[in-house]
Amino acid sequence: MDIYTTLKEKFGFEQFRPGQEEVIRDVLAKNDQIAILPTGSGKSLCFQLPAYLMDGTVVIISPLVALMEDQVAILKQQGEKRVVALNSFHTYQERSRMINQLEWYKFIFISPEMLTVPAVANKMKKLKIAFIVVDEAHCISQWGFDFRPDYLRVSEFLHAVKNPTVLALTATADRKVIQDIQHYLNLINPVLHKKSLDRPNISYTIHELTSEQAKTDWLIDRVEQTTGPGIIYVGSRKRADELAQVLNELIGGVSSYHAGMEQEDRAFVQAQFISGDLNWICATNAFGMGIHKNDVRQVIHEHIPSTIANYMQEVGRAGRDGECSAASLLYTIEDIQKTRFIMYDDYPDEGEIRYFANCLAETKSVHEAAELARLSETGRRMLLYYFERMSVEETIIQINKQSQEKERQLQQMVDLIQARTCIRVKLLQNFGEDLQKKPKTCCSICDTTSVDWLYSKDARQDERGWGDWSTRLTNLLG
Repeated sequence: MDIYTTLKEKFGFEQFRPGQEEVIRDVLAKNDQIAILPTGSGKSLCFQLPAYLMDGTVVIISPLVALMEDQVAILKQQGEKRVVALNSFHTYQERSRMINQLEWYKFIFISPEMLTVPAVANKMKKLKIAFIVVDEAHCISQWGFDFRPDYLRVSEFLHAVKNPTVLALTATADRKVIQDIQHYLNLINPVLHKKSLDRPNISYTIHELTSEQAKTDWLIDRVEQTTGPGIIYVGSRKRADELAQVLNELIGGVSSYHAGMEQEDRAFVQAQFISGDLNWICATNAFGMGIHKNDVRQVIHEHIPSTIANYMQEVGRAGRDGECSAASLLYTIEDIQKTRFIMYDDYPDEGEIRYFANCLAETKSVHEAAELARLSETGRRMLLYYFERMSVEETIIQINKQSQEKERQLQQMVDLIQARTCIRVKLLQNFGEDLQKKPKTCCSICDTTSVDWLYSKDARQDERGWGDWSTRLTNLLG
């Protein structure tokens, strides 16, 4: 069966989207590759289709439980029964059952942390693996160096299963991220597929405001007067809850989403947003990766993201259907320092690193040593990873390098919001791209009326039916 027959019979499509066919043919040719395809381009098809033309299991390394469960649900809806997600959402008994019958599955979704579990690693060594997918591969660079060091251990797993073909997929990656993906996955001369990150249907606006209250007032006006669905990204869990409650009391159909919520509540909120029963989400950056909702009309940031890559990932969740969508960023001058504080909050300083090392040398337990050194859970995981591989002095140098890189990336973001030149051009330049054609509704620098369409009568949201949800969500936020 050829790829076009499989495309029609398995997925119901006549043609590939731009970039898909080239990636699929390289998978079938067993070429390692890094594929950078913008949000909405159908990256999942790039591994689902060749899986049906190859013998063996496809292992998909994925960063989030919600993303895994979403992709598993989609495959099951397509009629695929041989699919499983190994993650913390399941009970010990359920995971044990899944592990014991891993060879039965065609698609195995798994987190990098789960790959380090001995029972899983040993079972994986016995599987016939067709190829490995590293989904959202930018996480290797953006998360691996600090709070998810197990991303940097993926190469050890690849070596243990005899280095099968690797497909690294992401929507955004600059030169450094590409280098990190190649280095930490031990890819030798991988094929690079890169499509333009420009999304002509998304207009960009940036607003400097005077206070947090001014932000709230701006948001109230926006959600009351314009269309959804929309995502409002905020800097803290507390802000997500407070803002959701304010907006929900005004218009209904608004909820918060963050890592401090119970997993079942997060799944409930996500499902309702995808189905259209919720119109707005107030979320931390825990929300959105891999969410399959095509009609998000607005993505609003009411804080400064720490990197342009994070910003592009988040605004890319708007307008997957190709229709006009808006990305708005609100900030006060104080937000720069707030973002910097959050960015470094979990980073240990030199004194804490040395004290932690001394405590370990005195044979104190890891948890006791971390508590005495006043390390966060993230800081503890980070240092243990580096202590396995380098000396204390080398670890201090490494942490300092990472801090400098974080500061460089934050400064790029600050330069973007304070610039007086085209926002779209500046964004693409950070990824080594030149803008080929400026759309009519480009950005607030090029055209101050770029989001006027949001305020048209036809664009405004239909608020009928939100009453029952208002009560239910107020109880959930309660």
